[in-house]
Amino acid sequence: MGFDTPTQTVLYSIEQAIKEYRKFCQKNISEVISDITVDQGLVLIIIDKNPKMTQKEMAELVFKDYASMTRMIDLMVKKGYLKRLINEEDRRRFLLEITTKGKEALEKLQPTIEYNRNTALKGLSATEILQLYNSLQKIITNCQES
Repeated sequence: MGFDTPTQTVLYSIEQAIKEYRKFCQKNISEVISDITVDQGLVLIIIDKNPKMTQKEMAELVFKDYASMTRMIDLMVKKGYLKRLINEEDRRRFLLEITTKGKEALEKLQPTIEYNRNTALKGLSATEILQLYNSLQKIITNCQES
C-alpha cells in the first residue's frame, strides 16, 4: 500500500535516521554519564581536538545558534566539565578549557561513542559509507548554492 506523502522521501528518511541516531546515542551516553547530552559530548570532543576554536565556530559545527551555544557552555562550566580562561590575544573573548572532570568524561564516553557509531553503521561496507557521505555532501552543496 503506497502512499505518496512527504514521509516517503529520501530527505525524510535522512531526518528520521538522524533523530533515531541521536536518541540511541543519548540513551547510551546517559547510561555512562547521566548529566551530559550528545551535544555537550560533542563540545568536549571539539574543544579537546581544537582548543582555540571560537564559540561561534563551535556553534556552527553542532548546528546551534550562538545564544544556545552560550547557554550550553554556561551549563557545562557550572557542571564542572569546562572552565573559561581569559584569551590573552583577544581579551574580549574567552578560551574554553576542559577540566579534569571533562577529560574523565571524554575517556568514559569514548567506548560508547565508538559503539554508537559502529552500531549505526553495522552492515554497511566502507564503500557504501563513502557513497553515502558523498551523496550527503552533494545534497548539502545543492542547498547551500541555491
